[in-house]
Amino acid sequence: MKAVLSLAAGSLVGGFGRYLLAARVAHLAGRDYPWGTLAVNLSGCFLIGLFEELSARHQLFGHQGRILFIVGLCGAFTTFSTFASETDHLLRHGRFALAAANVLTSVLLGLVLFRAGAWAARLGA
Repeated sequence: MKAVLSLAAGSLVGGFGRYLLAARVAHLAGRDYPWGTLAVNLSGCFLIGLFEELSARHQLFGHQGRILFIVGLCGAFTTFSTFASETDHLLRHGRFALAAANVLTSVLLGLVLFRAGAWAARLGA
């Protein structure tokens, strides 16, 4: 039961966080490119890297913490399905360069930010 409650709490915070950040970034940067989803997914990569490192190396939290932060919060916060949908939308509208930029930016910067999160966790220890 504790795992279910941890998952629910993390998912609630992550879902609201995703909506609020994506909407704010889209409002500020415009809607011609999926800036909101990019911001959400890249910051989520950083957070997952941070939480993974804190969990694995520093034992800052156990199994329940992993469920709360990594599965719940980060799982609900990041959104691969929206990334796929928005990239497909760009492709269907002939915006091939933007679609390619979205894929490359999301994947490459996502990996970089995952490692940056892990590095930040090591610095804080």
